Amino acid sequence: MRPLAPPTIAPPFAAYSHGVEVAAGHRLVVTSGQLALGADGSVPQGAEAQAHLCFDNCAAILAEAGMGPGNVIRINAFVTGREHMAGYMAARDAWLGGVAMLPASTLVIVSGFTRPEFLVEVEVTAAGV
Repeated sequence: MRPLAPPTIAPPFAAYSHGVEVAAGHRLVVTSGQLALGADGSVPQGAEAQAHLCFDNCAAILAEAGMGPGNVIRINAFVTGREHMAGYMAARDAWLGGVAMLPASTLVIVSGFTRPEFLVEVEVTAAGV
């Protein structure tokens, strides 16, 4: 896998790559969007705590395929307001801490999710041999 960073465009303004190239022969894992729902049905308070749980859920799915955060090539994330962006980004940066190649990433502000207490949703795409 190789990060793509054309010198003709502005560099990323946060912890992500503009693009990621995946060579032939890699397996792909795609998660569904993960909401901050604990196995016990609990929902943490606040965007950062919810984002940490979303990433934990993604990590559990990746682990089942023998992968982890270092295999992630794309993150799609959704928050319900601009005020939740900083908390989400702090959780994302913590989850990617120590990862050699940063994935491509998109963050979108949406009007809401299936339940009003949900503030963040995260889905990832990963590649590995």
